[in-house]
Amino acid sequence: MSPPPTVPTLRQSPSSPRPAAMAAAARDAAARVGEGSHARGMGLWTLLEGFLLLANALAILNEDRFLAPRGWSMSEVSGNGQTKSLKGQIVGLIYATQFLRMPLIALNVLIIVVKLVSG
Repeated sequence: MSPPPTVPTLRQSPSSPRPAAMAAAARDAAARVGEGSHARGMGLWTLLEGFLLLANALAILNEDRFLAPRGWSMSEVSGNGQTKSLKGQIVGLIYATQFLRMPLIALNVLIIVVKLVSG
């Protein structure tokens, strides 16, 4: 029987780290990354921030430039009797967020202050 083929290896200098030490350092680095990040998943605070971002996106839609050319204006939806349809409900939600801009601005300021204080 012939001997197994040898795999060429790189020669390590005396100052280079050993593979076991490198693996331990990688595990330690991965543990440190997990400590500072949001590894727990999505919580209630993140969900509320997401809804706030969605409300901000709906509040800035312009009726003349964006909604009316696509047939999503309130006059077109209410004129066709589509207020109970999904499209009518979405248009109503857009108009509600645009109507409540000042409370939305106050809520944004509150969220920014809380994020600045809590880190």
